[in-house]
Amino acid sequence: MIKGLHHNAYRCRDSEQTRRFYEGFLGLPLAHTLEIGETKSGRKTSTLHTFYRMDDGSCLAFFEAPDMPFEFKAQHDYDLHIALEVDRPTLDAMFAKGRAAGIETRGISDHGFIDSIYFRDPNGYVIELTCKREGHDAAMDPASNGARARLDRWQAAKGVNAEQ
Repeated sequence: MIKGLHHNAYRCRDSEQTRRFYEGFLGLPLAHTLEIGETKSGRKTSTLHTFYRMDDGSCLAFFEAPDMPFEFKAQHDYDLHIALEVDRPTLDAMFAKGRAAGIETRGISDHGFIDSIYFRDPNGYVIELTCKREGHDAAMDPASNGARARLDRWQAAKGVNAEQ
């Protein structure tokens, strides 16, 4: 049985720039670093793997791997974003902090069941901070929210069998 998220890992351009954003700006403490000199397949490398801990014990992690090409680009929200839960006072404070720091800051977006703000990290990833609104749990309950029926309608409109 899957218990929860241990970590999600992404590439980074520079481990120190990434630390300044995730630890210094967002407040996620650097929890672990792992230097990798050789892959499990025997390839020599010089890679640093860093882990930033959230309150629930899970982590966001990054690989700085200068010997492996990677196309860093400003991601579109629909392509890749990392959403992290906060309470409303933290959402409001981080919105002001982002603006004051000159970091790309968007929002506050009302999604009906959550409110969100968005930043861009030094690697081009979109970071969403989100707080639950009243009715969140009901909105996320598949027993009553019609999620499967909505997906089936979407697939049918595309002319694709939902059971594929």
